[in-house]
Amino acid sequence: MLADLGERSGDIALQCSETAGFLSELNGRIQNDSARLGGLQANMETVAARQGESVAAAQELSLTARRAGRIIADGHDVIGLSLGEVAGLVEHVTGLEGHLRQFLAVIEAVGDISEELGAIARQTRLLGVNAAIEAARGGAATQGFAVVADEIRRLAAQAGESSASVGDKLGQLDRDARRLIGGVEANIVRGREVGTHIDRLRLTMAEIASLVSQFGERSDAIVACTDAADGDVVALRQGLACFSRSASESAARVDVAREQLESLEAMANAMLNTAAHGPQKTRNSRYIALAEDGAEEVSTLIERAVRAGEISLGEVFDTDYRLIEGSEPAQYLNGFTRFADALLRPLLDRHTAQDSAIVGCCLVDMNGYLPTHISNRSQPQRPGMRAWNMEHARNRQIFMDSQTRRALDGEGDFFLFTYRQDLGEGRYRALRSVFVPLMFGGRKWGLYEVGYLI
Repeated sequence: MLADLGERSGDIALQCSETAGFLSELNGRIQNDSARLGGLQANMETVAARQGESVAAAQELSLTARRAGRIIADGHDVIGLSLGEVAGLVEHVTGLEGHLRQFLAVIEAVGDISEELGAIARQTRLLGVNAAIEAARGGAATQGFAVVADEIRRLAAQAGESSASVGDKLGQLDRDARRLIGGVEANIVRGREVGTHIDRLRLTMAEIASLVSQFGERSDAIVACTDAADGDVVALRQGLACFSRSASESAARVDVAREQLESLEAMANAMLNTAAHGPQKTRNSRYIALAEDGAEEVSTLIERAVRAGEISLGEVFDTDYRLIEGSEPAQYLNGFTRFADALLRPLLDRHTAQDSAIVGCCLVDMNGYLPTHISNRSQPQRPGMRAWNMEHARNRQIFMDSQTRRALDGEGDFFLFTYRQDLGEGRYRALRSVFVPLMFGGRKWGLYEVGYLI
């Protein structure tokens, strides 16, 4: 009856262990989700802050668009008037060409008159010369006429000089007028080009005014969208906060349930362990015997090696775990590792092969360190393959779970517990393990473990 109760307790412990493991995994996922949710909330706060900036920017954009519209409207009128004045100035400059050409024609006419006056002066001078000759021939009777002839020559000479001077002035005036006309003509050409640019500028101003109007409309639409988005962001923030509280409460409840299941598992394991120490034979009795035989053989081998000087107790109990660089998960070396690999691993392989239900025999010290393991679990690590390493390179690692800790801290000749073996990457395997204390030199070193499936 006690044996049957113990077996049932073992089954309950196994189910509790599996359920607690699932709850632990669920709790881990909830906590990871909560952490991600916390990050999402932080991002949401950033989004909300930027959304507020976007709303302010959109409102400022709308105000700027309105101000730009007013400025463009006012400026359009001013520019229109300015362009009209420029166009009038161009027309005025263009009109100067006709006036200058009329002035040039007047200069030419005056020049013609000046030339005629010069010709008249020359003819008058000749006439005076002829009159003087004739007066000289007339003698005293024509002496008065000679005086008149001299005066005529003098006046003719002055008229000729004046005519020449006027001609020079008119020539200079004609040259200046022609240069002025050339400049005016160039300005006229530029003025016509300016007129073309003015027309284009008017079109451009009209297009700018249209674009500013469209910009204002789009700005108003942006303001409306950002206002709506701001409301959505607030609602989302509230929803995330509510979900975060719910996730935290769920994680706490799951954790409480896991702790309760672990307590139930501990009680069931205590009943299983108590039944295993009874006089009745159970399906666990064979593995208990194999574990006790294995532990005795390990103890005998190590004590003989210590006496022979092949290894010291200091090396056996060495806790200076030296990390193996690049190992993932972490592996360590100590003073006991080399001896354990060479002399204890073959023993572990042999004892594991005694029954097909046994998944492995190993040694674990008081800190959970496995100096060696069976050969199938002591393979060289593969870089970047953590999950594979966790399952096939378990030697030289440090493992600790509640059942192992209970066996390490407990008093007894052996312990029988059900627990979940961590295979890494969220993978577990439900096992029963017999733990037999190992004593060297009167000190408790750790445990000899036989894990098997039932």
